[in-house]
Parts: sequence; structure tokens; C-alpha cells
Amino acid sequence: MSGNQSAQLEIYNRYYKAMYNTSFRIVKNSFLAEDIMQDSFLLAFTKLEELKDTKIFGPWLKRIVINNSIYHYKKSSKIQKVPLDDVLYKVEDTFDGVDSTHEYTNQKAKNVLNTLKTLKDNYRIALTLNLIEGYDYDEISKIMNITNANCRTTISRAKESLRQKLQLKVAQ
Repeated sequence: MSGNQSAQLEIYNRYYKAMYNTSFRIVKNSFLAEDIMQDSFLLAFTKLEELKDTKIFGPWLKRIVINNSIYHYKKSSKIQKVPLDDVLYKVEDTFDGVDSTHEYTNQKAKNVLNTLKTLKDNYRIALTLNLIEGYDYDEISKIMNITNANCRTTISRAKESLRQKLQLKVAQ
């Protein structure tokens, strides 16, 4: 696969949307997420010989994207603070020509994702990694460079904060 352009293009086409979405949820910037995603693919293709089992390419690539996204997020957050309200959050419609049940479910998902972006940064990142990306506490603690106990506490508090904010929206 290394050096084979058609195979690389096929891999890119298979994974690029998911990797873009993963990066975007962390960095909150469409252009930066696109750059990170492309840089991550380039890095993965140049380091492909280091991958022992090609069956785990997807998770391996996702780990590269997440690490790059967190690195860029931390780097850019030191430079500039952008209010979360100024950030557009893209949610792709997963249902085309859906009935009202799917539209209601899709609207609820958008509501949860929009509320998620209003959480404190460490809460948002921890919940994204846990609930959306599927990482366990050990993996998240390593990615975020925090203790396992701190990771569990952060996720628990983030879930409670999200729950409270969603209940406030319902009450309004």
C-alpha cells in the first residue's frame, strides 16, 4: 500500500469524512480541520511501514488525527481565544428524504452537539473522545495527559454539565 497512489486514494476516500469530522469536533475550525486531516494522511502514508497490522489502519489513523488536532487546538488556543458562539458547528445530515421520526431524532442530535460545544474546552474534548470517538478512560487520560482518576471525574462532570444545559433548553 505504501507508495501505491491508487491504493492511497482509495484509503483517503474511505476515511477522509470521518477524519475531518473527528478533527473538526476538536479544533472547531473547518479550514484547520481540513489541514490537520490532510497532514495526518500524509504522515500515516509515510509511516505506513511502521504499522504492524494493516487491519487496524482506521483506529491508527484516527489516533494520529486526534493527536494532531489536540496539538493544534492547544497551540491555537494559546494564541487566540474565540468565543464558542462565534464557531459554526457543522453537523452532516445522515438521513436523506427522512420521515418525521428521523427528522426529530436528527434535530435532537443537533441539539446535543450544539450544547456540547458550549461546554468548557476540557469537558467538550473529553466527552467528544469518549461518547463520539469511543475512546475509553485509559486512552483519554493518555491523549489529554491527565490521570485516570482525573479523566473519570472530568467526564462525569462534563456529562452532568451537558445534562443540565440540555434540561435548561427544554425548560425554555
